[in-house]
Amino acid sequence: MNLGTVFDCAVSRYPFHVALVENNERYTFDEINEEVNRLATSMLKLGVARRDRVMMLLKNRKEAVCMFWATQKLGAIFTPISMRLSPEDTQYCINDSEPKVVVYESNSRRAVMAAKFSERPIFIGLEQGEGDLSYADLVKRGTHPFESVGVDDEDIAIMLYTSGTTGFPKGVPRSHKNEYASTIAHIIQNSYATFDSTLGVMPLYHTMGMRSLLAMCVLNGKYVLAPSWDPHSALTLIEKERISCLYMIPRLYHELLEDSSSSQSDLSALKKIGYAGAPMSEALITKCFQRIQPKHFVNHYGSTEIYTFTTCSTLDKKPGCAGKPGIHQRVKLVTPDPSGGSTPQDEVPAGQVGEIIIHAGSDEAFKGYWNRPDATRKAIRNQWYFTGDLGKFDEDGDLYIVGRIDDMLISGGENISPIEVEKVLSSHPKVAEAVVIGQEDDRWGQIVVAFIVPLDPAVTVQELDQYCKHHAKLSNTKRPRKYLFVDELPRNASGKIIRRELSNGLTGRNDA
Repeated sequence: MNLGTVFDCAVSRYPFHVALVENNERYTFDEINEEVNRLATSMLKLGVARRDRVMMLLKNRKEAVCMFWATQKLGAIFTPISMRLSPEDTQYCINDSEPKVVVYESNSRRAVMAAKFSERPIFIGLEQGEGDLSYADLVKRGTHPFESVGVDDEDIAIMLYTSGTTGFPKGVPRSHKNEYASTIAHIIQNSYATFDSTLGVMPLYHTMGMRSLLAMCVLNGKYVLAPSWDPHSALTLIEKERISCLYMIPRLYHELLEDSSSSQSDLSALKKIGYAGAPMSEALITKCFQRIQPKHFVNHYGSTEIYTFTTCSTLDKKPGCAGKPGIHQRVKLVTPDPSGGSTPQDEVPAGQVGEIIIHAGSDEAFKGYWNRPDATRKAIRNQWYFTGDLGKFDEDGDLYIVGRIDDMLISGGENISPIEVEKVLSSHPKVAEAVVIGQEDDRWGQIVVAFIVPLDPAVTVQELDQYCKHHAKLSNTKRPRKYLFVDELPRNASGKIIRRELSNGLTGRNDA
């Protein structure tokens, strides 16, 4: 089923049910549909055709949602990129996707105007007087109703750019079938139900943001926009709108529950929470259970390329566990090989660490990167997607992530997973966040270096070293030999920590 039809079905089921909330404004499915149809007819008159790219540099707002659905009805490819990308990365995405239309707002105007286009696109500005025409002009010139362009399930619906921590972003084209299958899997895996509601806080240039929007559409749920993250405002919206579901990265849960107003906020309607994008510490998992008391709490492990790998909804018993394969997936562990020489037949024995690979033949799986056959050949081999992640299965067949192939440290001949050390450090009551990387060393090959964001500024190197030395889950040879205290950790547009930037600070103090 194509996404334009998915939206039309939702409108026909409950036209007068609230679909979208922005500030104090509420919009029904029927009202959103009228604006979508006007946008679609206007863009059709401008020459936007099937498979054309419609690039968007907007925050999460009504205009972004309507542009998404209008693009789907036209059979064009919705191509959102982050306004936080560097000028170089923005230029790369523009050259790579060659958009027919670029939609921007005041915050992204500079990036758009500074870019060089091989073929000048149509500029649509959010504010009056901006671009070739404004968003309001586009709506005004359109007509309602609109008959959707014929779209095949295998046509590309969206293209998201992976915000990798090395190199330029890669375009990930995803078909209507991919997006529909991933959304149905998301609904099942998170135990969502008709008329649920969620906070639209994860950006629409990210797979988590798209999944929240699409899930609410399929269920005729309420999507409450939160264009700029602020934990106090988020708590207010959760209470006021009786939000029933949240799907966010761990850092946002941490900030939400650490906010001074958290203990006074009414979170009783919030019954289903999920996280993805990064590991969540055991301390934060416990805090989520205690403060939110969810009926369903799921760790989702996946990627932009193949939405679901595994999920775990038994975090009370197995905190940090990635769980079992998703409803469409097959998962294997193979011999890790940074050079890319492993094959799907190189499975590791039970209980050993291996590279996680996912079958690339499921309905959730992309077919390859945009304009990057080299990257596609490296990632997909014999119909299996090589994630670059390291993991191991426990005795129940549940998966645990232990690190990345390219992040693995070798100290004194012993392989050390950064995640293993980070989990121990993050469990210390005076530590807010911890990241571990390797530093070259003449004697050991590499030593373990820990970057610490303190929760309590009084924490000392000696205190942390003793904590690691006597911790039951960390061998003495794996404990950090150097600590550096920082105010915050460098992150990319999706909130992932950029480890390569931390290497620039390795000349600091605080040797243990």
